[in-house]
Amino acid sequence: MKEKDIQKIINSPQKVKFSDLDKLLQFYGYIPRQPKGGSSHFVYVKEGEQKIITVPFKRPYVKDVYVKHIIKLLRIGE
Repeated sequence: MKEKDIQKIINSPQKVKFSDLDKLLQFYGYIPRQPKGGSSHFVYVKEGEQKIITVPFKRPYVKDVYVKHIIKLLRIGE
């Protein structure tokens, strides 16, 4: 993932597509687990860490509260 893509996510958290957020999390080493049983929530885990990030799949954009939370957890833009 390029630095300009990361900056775009930081600068416009209300306009982040699920695919872009997925790429960001995978770039930082998180592995996605797809939902089971009709759930729309994807779970991301990172080996060696106890952080679990849950992101609901939403079109066209993920809610900005989730994006802001992920930016804070990953400590991006500090």
